[in-house]
Amino acid sequence: MLSQLVTDLKKVEKKDLDNEILRLGMIAELDAVSFYEQMAAMTENKDIKAVLSDIAKEEKTHMGEFQALLLKLDKEQGPELKKGEKEVAELTE
Repeated sequence: MLSQLVTDLKKVEKKDLDNEILRLGMIAELDAVSFYEQMAAMTENKDIKAVLSDIAKEEKTHMGEFQALLLKLDKEQGPELKKGEKEVAELTE
C-alpha cells in the first residue's frame, strides 16, 4: 500500500465512512507489519533486525486498536469474526 489509499473515501456513504476509515487503517497497519518483517528477514545486522521486529510488533498493536474500534462501531463485524474463528477451529481440529 505504501501511503496510497485503496478506496476513494469520497465515494463512501457518510454512514459507512468511519468504518471504512478504520478498515483502511487496518490495511495500512498490516501492510506495515509485512514490510517491517520482510526487511527484518533480509538484513543480517542484528540491531536493525531487532528494531524492525519491534516496530512490526508495535504495528500489530495498532492493528488491534483499529479492530477494537471497528468491533465497537460495526455491530455486524463481531459476529462475523466469531463465525470465522469457528470455521477455522472446525477445519483445523
